Amino acid sequence: MSVNLSKGQAISLEKKDGATLTAVRMGLGWQAAKRRGLFGSRTREIDLDASAVLFAEKEPVDVVFFRHLVSDDGSVRHTGDNLVGGVGQGGDDEAILVDLQRVPVHIDQIIFTVNSFTGQTFQEVQNAFCRLVDETNGQELARYTLDGGGDYTAQIMAKVHRAGSGWTMTALGTPAYGRTFQDLMPAIQQHL
Repeated sequence: MSVNLSKGQAISLEKKDGATLTAVRMGLGWQAAKRRGLFGSRTREIDLDASAVLFAEKEPVDVVFFRHLVSDDGSVRHTGDNLVGGVGQGGDDEAILVDLQRVPVHIDQIIFTVNSFTGQTFQEVQNAFCRLVDETNGQELARYTLDGGGDYTAQIMAKVHRAGSGWTMTALGTPAYGRTFQDLMPAIQQHL
């Protein structure tokens, strides 16, 4: 059963039987909002990009995004760039896979971001979500919905961070501005 997360809400990534998750997928899905015009409604293609920034003691040490699909240690992998969204009709348009057992011990946080590479604001996006899935069985664990658009071009979506011997996910949902994860680094620092 999936949990619908609110901004700032945290969930443990421990399974009900007490075992810890070994692999998770952070999925991103969206559609371009229809716009009404003089000649009916139409949509513009919107290129949202998912990124994962890996931190060790508040210092960025690696990033996974559409131009660097696999972390240097191989524990985090992006499935590829989707330039238009809506392909999955409710499914993941982009995904980042995290093998939690392979994440090096010095990595203590992974921040997931979404940005509009083409520069449109989230007012032009609909049905956008970020979700966490147990990759071993496909069960959706948590979902964070980007509701109501906004006059910003990015969001700091969520973070997965070490909590004792396991991991915890916190939904952040913080609006930001920027076309790439590099533009978002000052906003990301506030959540470490």
